[in-house]
Amino acid sequence: MSGKSLDNRRVQKFHWMSRFLSGWAIFRQSFLGKIGLTLLALFALMALCSFIPPLVDPMYQPMAGVDPEISTVTGPSTRHWLGTDFMGRDLLSQLLAGARVAFMVGVSAAFMSVFLGTAIGMIAGYMGKFADTLLMRLADIIMVMPALVVLLMLAALFGQLSIWFIVFFIALFRWPGVSRVIRAQTLSLKHRPFIEAARVAGASHLRIIFRHITPNVLPLSFLYMTFQVTSAIIIEAALAFLGFGDPRTISWGMMLQWVWKTGHMFNAPYWLLPPGICISLITLSFYMLGRAMDEVLDPRLRKEGQTD
Repeated sequence: MSGKSLDNRRVQKFHWMSRFLSGWAIFRQSFLGKIGLTLLALFALMALCSFIPPLVDPMYQPMAGVDPEISTVTGPSTRHWLGTDFMGRDLLSQLLAGARVAFMVGVSAAFMSVFLGTAIGMIAGYMGKFADTLLMRLADIIMVMPALVVLLMLAALFGQLSIWFIVFFIALFRWPGVSRVIRAQTLSLKHRPFIEAARVAGASHLRIIFRHITPNVLPLSFLYMTFQVTSAIIIEAALAFLGFGDPRTISWGMMLQWVWKTGHMFNAPYWLLPPGICISLITLSFYMLGRAMDEVLDPRLRKEGQTD
């Protein structure tokens, strides 16, 4: 019995490895995927480099560091490549730190929302009509609630929100869309012959869900995770720009809020444009990754791309 189990694990491992390699070969042929991956690697490098400037000189601390010779907005120079803000803080250091925060907010919120959506979608699709109706009505209620408006109301009531509260709240409002897609996929899988065979063999519900259904819905979950990252980054940037972000955290939205609040929106493009461009490009990179992954998962899209 142990020999059979070991052989089954080897077969499953080989199957997943072959699926990954074939999917990676298709992904490499996608022009959008290459651009998205290149942009994402660039922003990841920026996030890693954000730790370097404060080690070189304390004045390059993005939040607390101030150039002792500068106390106002200045343009780019050899000392400050993007210039300084209204307090004499280095803008490049803030831009690099904003990349780290964007990754943290986007990936954390997207992972939590996709985890919730996948788990709830599989339970709703597999466990029967009562659980399906209850969970999907809950998803409908949350889906129609405007997340940004609710966050603004909470910020008005309790003051500026911490970055982790924003992450958790974004995840709480973004899972219903994922759960509906995963539910539909689970409904189509639960009547497949291999699920019926596992049920006849005496497999428990938990074993069927984790061993047979989860591996088949995970690629779809990762696809939707790329799209969830973009919405999480945009929501956090919008909150920070409106003045409801975490004041202890440097983000690109906070940089835009400072340039607007201090009245330098139109006379300091070196302060205004970099964070705005970075927000646009990082969301574009995740969108391109999602489009490329969509082609990997859906053969019809590959055929349409070949005919075009």
